[in-house]
Amino acid sequence: MPDFPSLASPAFSPIASPKAERHEQNNVSELQLDNDFSTNTAPPLISPAFTPPRSPLVDGQRPDRLAKSIPTEAHDASTEDSQPKLLEELPHVTCEVRARIPTTTGQEMWLHLYHNNVDNKEHMAIVFGPHIRSKSLDAPRPGETERDRMIRGAYTGTLYPGRMHSRLEQIRSDAGVSARPQSPHTNGAPSHSESPERTSSDAESISSTHSSYPPELGPPLVRIHSECYTGETVWSARCDCGEQLDEAARLMSLPVATPAGTPDSEHPQSRLQSSGGVIVYLRQEGRGIGLLSKLKAYNLQDLGHDTMEANILLRHPGDARSYGLATAILIDLGLDGERGIKLLTNNPEKVRAVEGPHREVRVVERVPMIPLAWQTKGEKGFTSPEVEKYISTKIEKFKHMFSST
Repeated sequence: MPDFPSLASPAFSPIASPKAERHEQNNVSELQLDNDFSTNTAPPLISPAFTPPRSPLVDGQRPDRLAKSIPTEAHDASTEDSQPKLLEELPHVTCEVRARIPTTTGQEMWLHLYHNNVDNKEHMAIVFGPHIRSKSLDAPRPGETERDRMIRGAYTGTLYPGRMHSRLEQIRSDAGVSARPQSPHTNGAPSHSESPERTSSDAESISSTHSSYPPELGPPLVRIHSECYTGETVWSARCDCGEQLDEAARLMSLPVATPAGTPDSEHPQSRLQSSGGVIVYLRQEGRGIGLLSKLKAYNLQDLGHDTMEANILLRHPGDARSYGLATAILIDLGLDGERGIKLLTNNPEKVRAVEGPHREVRVVERVPMIPLAWQTKGEKGFTSPEVEKYISTKIEKFKHMFSST
């Protein structure tokens, strides 16, 4: 064997050698190269001829955005032992003024301010949609002029500069314009963008028949909401009141469901009317104990007490609210009767309390208010140790039902 320089490779075989990584490949026979695929046509580049019978939207609505409701009869037995104390007689309420409020969502709502005979607070009804009107507001008052009626909001149709009458019937009569047919999906409700001459004839029927919510829309959504300055105005994460108010407004602002497959050209309005509903806004800060005591209760909560214990330590009831005013306001808005309402609440006592001493208002379904953070697994809404304890106390001590089943 010839001598090799010291830099040459060693003569012995390596102990181990790396093996090249083998990538998965198809065998040639598996490629079926000899098959003739020329008979298969290329996939079409246009939409298939088959048209699905329905679109993913149900009646023009996204099902995941609609509220899930529960028939109230399913829980009547579970709440028999804790029936709320009801007023023997409902308060007397009068709607003093109504004003149109355009909202940041693009829908309009009507803010109604009420006076009553039991306290000096200004309770309100936030009305979504054009279908719900106040009996006491529309009733004529001694000595008032047409301008007085328009200033307090007792008019039909839309206000505009130079309008002289509160009733559209008189305006049409003066202009010699007849009523146009009403649209089935809006019940002929007037749009703010319409001129007074073109507004639907349903406006007068609304003012004369106050149960004006269209029967085809089913029971209207209602939320009885007690004032919460901290949760609604100063971004408090101690409660979910602000989130519940926003969610109620969102649900009531959803557009009216339209028949599937209806061309947009058949509905010339630029924006569909909302399906509507009412948020009765009661001035019952801090579950009825007032803002001063509520802030003291916050300090007691930081000392380790829950919301019920804090109220009791301040010599207040755990929940000092009452709902007779809400019942009276719903009756004034024409939402009493057999058709009933769908109530947005987790509070089983509120269901019976809102119905009134003689069941003047009928709650046919309860719509749970589930925190957004629970629904979206934290993607929306908010969480905090304070709000988790707040909700736990609601469930354990106030028997609230955070369930959609």
